[in-house]
Amino acid sequence: MLNSQNAAYGQDATQKNYAYFSIEPQIVTNFLSPSVRKVGFVTVSIELMLEDAKYLEEAEHHSPLLRSALIEVFGQQTEEKVRSLTGREDIRRHCLDQLRKLMRRETGSDMVKDVIFTKYLYH
Repeated sequence: MLNSQNAAYGQDATQKNYAYFSIEPQIVTNFLSPSVRKVGFVTVSIELMLEDAKYLEEAEHHSPLLRSALIEVFGQQTEEKVRSLTGREDIRRHCLDQLRKLMRRETGSDMVKDVIFTKYLYH
């Protein structure tokens, strides 16, 4: 009965075992500001949604690389992009793409399913 209900809702009969990994501590970094006198910065708390809980150990092992890649992405952003909602979504997608490439290179798998910003402040 359970399998037929899942099929009726268009769900896969096999349950996904997603896991979440926190990038700790939160990221605080500069972004590109049009003014030489003003330095812009962003504070972001990030959770990674992993394809399976079996990847938690690998995410922990590679956390310095993951963190570095995220800081690099934010450091390349303009003030306009950081401050806009559409820009924030573009940044999130860029983070996801970069982390997937990195983990594919390091582990051979696309273990990162999604990137979630749980805190996003800029100044």
